[in-house]
Amino acid sequence: MHFDKSKLVQKLFETRDLSDEELRFLIENNESDERLFALSDKKRREIYGDEVYLRGLIEFTNICKNDCLYCGIRRSNKNITRYRMSSQQILKCCELGHALGYRTFVLQGGEDSFYTDDIICEIVGSVKSAYPDCAVTLSIGEKSRESYQRYYNAGAERYLLRHETASPGHYARLHPSEMSIENRKRCLFDLKEIGFQVGAGFMVGSPYQSTENIIDDLRFLQQLRPEMIGIGPFISHKDTPFSGFENGTLELTLRLLAILRLCFPFALIPSTTALGTVDPKGREKGLRAGANVIMPNLSPTEVRDKYMLYDNKICTGDNAEECRGCLERRVKAAGYSIVTSKGDARKEE
Repeated sequence: MHFDKSKLVQKLFETRDLSDEELRFLIENNESDERLFALSDKKRREIYGDEVYLRGLIEFTNICKNDCLYCGIRRSNKNITRYRMSSQQILKCCELGHALGYRTFVLQGGEDSFYTDDIICEIVGSVKSAYPDCAVTLSIGEKSRESYQRYYNAGAERYLLRHETASPGHYARLHPSEMSIENRKRCLFDLKEIGFQVGAGFMVGSPYQSTENIIDDLRFLQQLRPEMIGIGPFISHKDTPFSGFENGTLELTLRLLAILRLCFPFALIPSTTALGTVDPKGREKGLRAGANVIMPNLSPTEVRDKYMLYDNKICTGDNAEECRGCLERRVKAAGYSIVTSKGDARKEE
């Protein structure tokens, strides 16, 4: 079925939704995306202006019990030096980040059983006590509802858990048999019900992904209504079963970023490090496509190259000060401005 791309983009701008057939055409059509990017940028400026929010990322453990086929820190990878950061090391990262103007800290790690609920709650409480003007985001995987409730009670406001793909069959091809999309979705809905600002999202161009899978992702996001949506191109890792697979493309990722901005105008959408890895100007292009968040790394430089989810990850050698100055210049050159705030998602009137 053939559609007029410009009219489809205008319809999405005005209505926030298209039929599956219309979405398929828009996703697969390789004609110029200039109109799409122009309207997605217009929509984000209507709600967020030119503001770009920083999230200070602290990758505190690369030990993970899971064996996801695409991930460089999967438990089967023996060619990796494992590490854990102490509570004191995490707080030191927060101290540096706070001095550089960060007002959100994202504590991210593999599913590492060393960090019990008691330890996670103690870390969250320590960060909130030291920096009450900051938001704490956790990104530590699938947990029980009771665990999530404890983290929320300890002071964590946000939780990132990318669903990766909403299609059960596709999910099964990317993950070991003990993992399921049903449990991943259960986690996300539990987090929403508890009161977290929730982040979900998916890989673009992952092995075996079809356009139908991407449409399933968009429909699931419409059901979940997350405050944050993170997508990025699949990038292979040499020590995984997917080492020989092609990477996701910049073009499709940017197109989907713009579609997400028009479907979810109030969402916080990051321009990811993976975008910057596939293209030197990838993060700037992501901002121009509708993204409004960047997540620079606050982890100590000596551990950054050990948290390698995919190959050739950028910024592993820059210290936090260099990273902050570089981003300031890049964001300004792209036509936006970094703001010092917690940067909560705006709510619809």
